[in-house]
Amino acid sequence: MELLIENVSKTYPNGVQALREVNLRIGRGMFGLLGPNGAGKSTLMRTIATLQEPDQGRISFMGIDVLRQKDEIRKLLGYLPQEFGVYPKVSAEMLLDHLAVLNGITSRAQRRKVVEALLHKTNLWQDRKKKLGGFSGGMKQRFGIAQALLANPRLIIVDEPTAGLDPAERNRFLNLLSEIGENTVVILSTHIVEDVKELCTDMAIINHGQVLMQGHPQAELNKLRGRVWRRRIEKSELPEYEQQYRIISRKLIAGKPDIHVLSDAPPGEGFETVAPELEDVYFTYISGMQQALPAS
Repeated sequence: MELLIENVSKTYPNGVQALREVNLRIGRGMFGLLGPNGAGKSTLMRTIATLQEPDQGRISFMGIDVLRQKDEIRKLLGYLPQEFGVYPKVSAEMLLDHLAVLNGITSRAQRRKVVEALLHKTNLWQDRKKKLGGFSGGMKQRFGIAQALLANPRLIIVDEPTAGLDPAERNRFLNLLSEIGENTVVILSTHIVEDVKELCTDMAIINHGQVLMQGHPQAELNKLRGRVWRRRIEKSELPEYEQQYRIISRKLIAGKPDIHVLSDAPPGEGFETVAPELEDVYFTYISGMQQALPAS
């Protein structure tokens, strides 16, 4: 079970090149597609989901040509877009039952069994009679996964699913995705590094429509081991440090910049070595410093 993306490119009529010869090989389990807003993630997800055409390239899944056999791939696909609508005055149970009919489950007994199982799986059983307009953001996302699972898909795409969720709802949603990913191909498209860190055994980083890396998170962390240095500095010192060092990332802590620097040797007095985190990997590639990393 493998999704193969080969040389996929897409330029919109306004001249924006959203995808540039994207190549990815995605197997069973949770796959994280990580990149900033505007990197091309949603364009790629919509293309895989047969909602738009690329200018060039090929996509295949389990022997199916995704771009030419749209009806066939849709039978195997579950898709949760970044934004999706619900009928606010309809209950979760009623809408899921209706969507099951649209998915070809015409037997009332079978529908009842499928809908009940999905509501339990997504932890919405206690709220099944509640109108969707009263659902929280996390509950709506879990309902979205329930409807995406109606056809028992082999390929599931979720686009920015945890944006805006509170920590508790985020954890519930990520746990649900982890369970689903045991027997299917699940693509998690996100700009939130922690989502990929906690779930995915394989990942890719994309920016400006180009894939900057694909690999195992732990292998990428190993490349940075012993090479990430941290120091707290004054705001006024930041321009000087930006000129002297390869700064991976910076964030304000108690009003002072906390910088992470990439260096093979101690960069200077006041720096301390730190264990690399996936965020360091992400910013190393996004900032264009991947040339300084050893080959895989």
